[in-house]
This record gives sequence, structure tokens and C-alpha cells, in this order.
Amino acid sequence: MSENAANNNNSIMEKNQAICKEAIVSELQKKKVHLFYCLECEELARNIASESDHITLQSINWRSFADGFPNLFINNAHEIRGQHVAFLASFSSPAVIFEQISVIYLLPRLFVASFTLVLPFFPTGSFERMEEEGDVATAFTMARIVSNIPISRGGPTSVIIVAFPDDGAWKRFHKLLDQYPTVVCTKVREGDKRIVRLKEGNPAGCHVVIVDDLVQSGGTLIECQMMFYEKVLAAHGAAKVSAYVTHGVFPKSSWERFTHKNNGSEEAFAYFWITDSCPQTVKSIGNKAPFEVLSLAGSIAGALQI
Repeated sequence: MSENAANNNNSIMEKNQAICKEAIVSELQKKKVHLFYCLECEELARNIASESDHITLQSINWRSFADGFPNLFINNAHEIRGQHVAFLASFSSPAVIFEQISVIYLLPRLFVASFTLVLPFFPTGSFERMEEEGDVATAFTMARIVSNIPISRGGPTSVIIVAFPDDGAWKRFHKLLDQYPTVVCTKVREGDKRIVRLKEGNPAGCHVVIVDDLVQSGGTLIECQMMFYEKVLAAHGAAKVSAYVTHGVFPKSSWERFTHKNNGSEEAFAYFWITDSCPQTVKSIGNKAPFEVLSLAGSIAGALQI
């Protein structure tokens, strides 16, 4: 073997060793997180833990006294001293918020190294306006409750929120979708009628996906989809129409109006993608077409290492 070849081999070996050493150091530096969760989020919590060997599930006994008030117990509380701790919450209704807040306020006080609250969906986010005297902006109240979580030994609580309601889907999402052709529609009024017009883009032959962050009853989304399909997209040759919504709230089982069984027309959504930020919705929907659930587990597992 020539001297140059030997030097090249040595150089390659040194680089490989450096890469391996860096990977080992990076792995050792990852936080080991103890993840507690509410009952609604058990499946999501297990999926999060499966994404990383550095996340360990912990449990809480969620019980009630005879009068209905919470009777709670944090298992293995002594084992989390000096450890990084997180709690996966779901504020799906006022009935479950009090018991979770009770746990959230206690965990940082158990001498933990740090505490992180994971709240995939901030439910009162759209109730922040006070348009007339007497309106109660419950979003501010919830924000104050979360902001006053006690500090841990490592400092203030970190809060992970996937997203919360806001207006302007185009402003929120277009930078994430720059690699795809984009169609922008606009709503204009002509007298008492609201008309959807194609503002820019060409949907001809495309599978068009309507993107938003939140759906409740779905009335506006259906209206938008019907107008898009019948008056705009179909007229310009769109192949099919689907929807992506981060938070599928769907109170009173309003998701049923989107199923292919209840909407067998050609104008039904081809696909309706949601995330598992609202566990009760995911449980109700199951595998019913056109719904498909995209899990947040990987994203949350990664965020817990920040």
C-alpha cells in the first residue's frame, strides 16, 4: 500500500471515529424525561414514549371522592426528585381541567430538575376578544393559570403548545408549503351573496388540500369546500379536494357530517387529515373514511429534548 493510500485510510478512520464519538456524546447528553399524562392522553403518551428511549412513562391514580371531587395520587413521587418531568394534558372540557391543574401545580414542587407542560391543544385560544362590556375573555384566564405554575428547581415551567386558534390560514401555513403549488381563493360579496373566486394559482388536474388549524362544527369548512369544488376548483379542473386540520375538536360528534357514509356525493372530501391533539375525537372517529390521523408523538418527543 502506498504512503498516500495509507494516509487516506487513516484520515477516513479518524473521521469515522470522530463521528461515532460525537453521536455517543449527543446520545448521552439527551435528557431523560419522566412523562406523566391524563387519562385521555394515554395512547398519545405511549406513542411518545415509543419514539425515544429517553422518555419513561409514569402514572397517576385518577380517582374521585364520593362527592365527585378528585382523589389523586402521583405514583413513585420519590423517584422523580432531581429528574426532568413532563405532563401531557388535555383540557377537552371544564370538567377535567381542575384535576389536571391540581397535578400540574404539584409536580414542579416535588424537587424535580425541570418541569414541562405539554398541552397539544389550547382550547380557549379563540375566546380572547372583548367586543363589548361584559364579555369574558376565557383565553386570558387560562393563560394566567398556566403562567402561574410554580417554578421547579430548574426554573420556570416550559410549556409546549402545538398550536392554538388564530385567523388567517394563508399567513400561518404558506411558508411551510412553499415546495407545493399553491392555490389562493378569496371571498367577495356581491349584494347579499358571498362568492368564492380564484385569486391566484392553477388547480387544473391537482389534488387540492384545504389547510386550517381548527375545526369545530365544520359548517364553515363544508361551505368553503362546496364553494371551492362547485364554483372554483371543479370549474378550473381540480382532480379532487381534501382537508388538513391540526385540531379536530368536533363537539357533539359533528365529524359525522364529513364521513363518506353521510356524504356520498362526488363533492365529499377525498381525505380529511387531523392530528391526535384532541384524543376524544380520535377515539370516536376510529378508521372511518375520509379521516386519517397523523400523530404528534414524534414532534412532542423531539420537543421534550429542547
